[in-house]
Amino acid sequence: MEAANKLSTIAKTFKPSPIQELSHLAQSCNAINLAEGFPDFPAPLHLKNAAISAIHSDFNQYRHVQGVCDYLAKIVNEKHNLDVNPQTDVAICCGQTEAFAAAVFAIIDKDDEVILFDPCFETYEACITMAGGVPVYVALDPPHWTLNPETLKRSFTEKTKAIVLNSPHNPTGKVFTKAELEVIAGECCSRDCLAITDEVYEYVTFDNNKHTSLASLSGMKDRTIITSSLSKSFSVTGWRVGWAIAPHLIASAIKNIHVKITDSAPAPFQEAALTALTTPPEYFELLQKDYESKRDYMVKLLEGVGFQIAFKPQGSFFLFAELPEDFPFTDMEFVKKMIEKVGVVAVPGRGFFHANMYLEKLCEVDYKYQNRYIRFAFCKSDQTLASAAQRLGSIKF
Repeated sequence: MEAANKLSTIAKTFKPSPIQELSHLAQSCNAINLAEGFPDFPAPLHLKNAAISAIHSDFNQYRHVQGVCDYLAKIVNEKHNLDVNPQTDVAICCGQTEAFAAAVFAIIDKDDEVILFDPCFETYEACITMAGGVPVYVALDPPHWTLNPETLKRSFTEKTKAIVLNSPHNPTGKVFTKAELEVIAGECCSRDCLAITDEVYEYVTFDNNKHTSLASLSGMKDRTIITSSLSKSFSVTGWRVGWAIAPHLIASAIKNIHVKITDSAPAPFQEAALTALTTPPEYFELLQKDYESKRDYMVKLLEGVGFQIAFKPQGSFFLFAELPEDFPFTDMEFVKKMIEKVGVVAVPGRGFFHANMYLEKLCEVDYKYQNRYIRFAFCKSDQTLASAAQRLGSIKF
């Protein structure tokens, strides 16, 4: 039997995640991993103790912890002035990734178009394609990754069903401004378009930038699906507790899809989520302060070895650094050399871009810069960052 002939059409189009492959490479060759966005320092002690207590209490079976929905509704209602019903509007999922996928499967049919901001994270396109949808990319303008309202307007067609917004943004660290959000909201409302947001970095913002949920803007509550998780705010990317918050009919569809795919998020970690979601504000203030310090350290480090940092991240824990203009190597070539010569792994920027002739014509953007960026994750311990600094310091541009 020729196994390749038995694969589905969509399976044949998928390749291994370059980010995860680089992460595995870092592990196998004992390199410093600044590629994948997971913290390498301990999760908060009170959260770990809550999970341990849940395991000792034998929360081992399929489980839906309604208290998680209750707390989430309370938080978003207070923070974003929404009116979320915890009984009908919240779906607990296996991380934000599954929440996003289930949201896409709940609303996208074959040939529906979904607008994405470019550069963007790799899983969005995959989910849209699996649902039979068509990704339509709207380029953010470098070096500050601003949104051109006219470019966005021209991207809509009669087939546009939804728009995806990730803010704070991976890979650039951009926080969309209130004016940009209002443009997005205005187009969604005038064109009767849905929105799916990825808000996993909502508590990781810098320099007095504040996260605003698109759902909080006028006319957007009933057309927005919020997805998020515990992963980034509490340094537990492997616990896989996330959620989708949506109008009740869409939330119900997401719940049904979630049950068919994975049945339930991990039971003991749902119990621990009850503790996480009651964490006092001081925790998030310290989180922001710590990550802002790490960002500043990484900016200084990369500028010191010759990278161009025209845009300091406003949020998330990624930094998009540009190679010098006269540098003879592309992002792929430089990452390879960085691994071989100094043992530090980062992600070539080209994997976040989706250049094509249609996109360049639509956006009036020259995409030749797409192979000039490298994404570094700074969600690492001070010891790891110091070791990376020592190794990167030997780089000669």
